[in-house]
Amino acid sequence: MNGSTSGPGLLPVPAGHPQSPILAALLAEIAALRGQVSERVDELRRLRADYDAYRAHVRRDRLAVREVALANVLTPLLPAIDDFDRVRAAGESTPGVAAAVDALENSLAALGLRGFGTVGDEFDPHLHDALAYRVRPGVDPPICSVVHTPGYRVGDRLLRPARVTVTGPPPVDERADRDRATGGRVEGGPGHESG
Repeated sequence: MNGSTSGPGLLPVPAGHPQSPILAALLAEIAALRGQVSERVDELRRLRADYDAYRAHVRRDRLAVREVALANVLTPLLPAIDDFDRVRAAGESTPGVAAAVDALENSLAALGLRGFGTVGDEFDPHLHDALAYRVRPGVDPPICSVVHTPGYRVGDRLLRPARVTVTGPPPVDERADRDRATGGRVEGGPGHESG
């Protein structure tokens, strides 16, 4: 196409010829339509993003409702689970009862019930209910030294904290009193003189 130049549209304009008013109007209309198509594509992209966000929100809401429903059903069963655990620990269950308890525990686990709380776990006040505190210097951070009843959760929802005895260092105010009385020296440590 020698001797022609391209205009703003798809149609070539021969070199040295003025653009006809009809062609100019058509090219302007094509440019306007392209702008409208671009706007509609942008609107569709925004709608798609809004719809994807809506679907994710609905999915999260469904999971939350499921967790609440499971929590409402499972929470009243926790004392019975505790009783089964005590019977098993005492060695008083028959093989049939043990099999039934195992089947129940497997079914509850399939629903998402998870137990937690073992001896040696670091104490977390959000997950553990401290029933007693034993002072033992050198144990820091505090740990669960006895688990009276395990804690349970479904997903991220805490159904019941683990009830534990905690072992750890002396409370902060007790340590400060001891430090003031000994001048910051630890018995048996540097600076301690035995008579």
